[in-house]
Amino acid sequence: MFTAALVTIASVNFDLVVEFYTQFLAVTPQPYIPHVYAEFAIAGVRLGIFCPKPSNRDEFGHPSQSGMSLCLEVDNLGRSIDKLAQLGYPPLGQVTTASHGREIYAYDPDGNRLILHQSASA
Repeated sequence: MFTAALVTIASVNFDLVVEFYTQFLAVTPQPYIPHVYAEFAIAGVRLGIFCPKPSNRDEFGHPSQSGMSLCLEVDNLGRSIDKLAQLGYPPLGQVTTASHGREIYAYDPDGNRLILHQSASA
C-alpha cells in the first residue's frame, strides 16, 4: 500500500536547522533548494526540512510542544553526545538505561526533540 515514508520538520530558522543536521548527520542534503527545502537520506529514512510559507508560519511556531521525537540509533552514544556539544546543542539531561539500551534526549536549534539511542548489544 505504501512505497516510502518521509519525516519532515518545518523551520522558520531554515538555514540554521539545515546546517545543524548537515553537521550532526555528516550528510549533505539532496535534494536541496536554498531557503526552501533540504532532504537527508539516513539509514533508510528520509528527513526533510522545509521553510513554511509566511502564511503558515504560526502553525509551526511551537515545535517544543510536539509529541513527536526523531529517534536516531547510534553506534557510540558518547561520541554522538560530544558531537552535539561541539555544535553548541549539548543534551541537557543524563544518559538513562532502558531495557533496549542507553539513551539521552537532546534538541535541535528549533527545539525539536532528538532521542539518541545506543542498543544494549552495541
